[in-house]
Amino acid sequence: MNFLLNFWQQLPSKLDPVAFSVAGLDIRYYSLGYIIAFALSFILIKYRLQTESRFQDIPKEKVEDFFLWCLLAVVLGGRLGYILFYDLAYYLSNPLQVIIPYDFDAQKFTGISGMSFHGGLIALIITALIYTKVNKIGFWKICDLFIPAIPLGYMFGRIGNFMNNELWGRSTDFVLGMQVKASETFLRHPSQLYEAFAEGLLLFLIFWPIRKLPATKNLFLGMFLVGYGFFRFLIEYVREPDQQIGLLALNLTMGQYLCLGMILAGLVLMYLGKTNQSSLTK
Repeated sequence: MNFLLNFWQQLPSKLDPVAFSVAGLDIRYYSLGYIIAFALSFILIKYRLQTESRFQDIPKEKVEDFFLWCLLAVVLGGRLGYILFYDLAYYLSNPLQVIIPYDFDAQKFTGISGMSFHGGLIALIITALIYTKVNKIGFWKICDLFIPAIPLGYMFGRIGNFMNNELWGRSTDFVLGMQVKASETFLRHPSQLYEAFAEGLLLFLIFWPIRKLPATKNLFLGMFLVGYGFFRFLIEYVREPDQQIGLLALNLTMGQYLCLGMILAGLVLMYLGKTNQSSLTK
């Protein structure tokens, strides 16, 4: 038992974030995690198109095109969201580092780091609204099609964060705690794995079995906003706050305030869907 516990606690030090190298270019598990996430989501969405009759009126090529726009929206929105929500002052002083992974003052490569889930989500919703309007596809039907497939893919994104040795939790004596750095003598919550389980696997196990129920029609977006926001809000209590921000009012993190916005928006959407179902199906 002690052997297993020690192995678990020391696991981060044994993990190499680089999966393999090609022509001198390191391919990280972080990147592979997001590739798997998008690929798995795409497979599940195609499966639904082929097996569920209510999506037969949506042209397959339109869904494939939209998925490509989704990839772009998540990347650009996630990046811009991080800049606006988490480190605006720094990037106003260093605007080139928004897109260029190089610190000219220190004369070193820094890498482009920092992505915001909430920024990516906002960009994704805006993209969906525009794309469905232009292509005359029902926005709510696209939400119903995509949302049950998203959480399982998201799980691999968070596992990628774990493999990349980032987004760790706060210090803890909990049995699942891990020693992240040799210089640290204390354990930290593996908050990335908590998120992979709750916001990924658990949400998938909730959404996938009920994806065909008429009662959930047009309410998936609201349910997702509430579900993700709730789980993420709780996990933020054990996740290390961003160093440049720290804790805000009421000892809440920026992520928690963004999640409160998600939950509120989701509740409003679910209420409107319940009281005015006919308008949502247009």
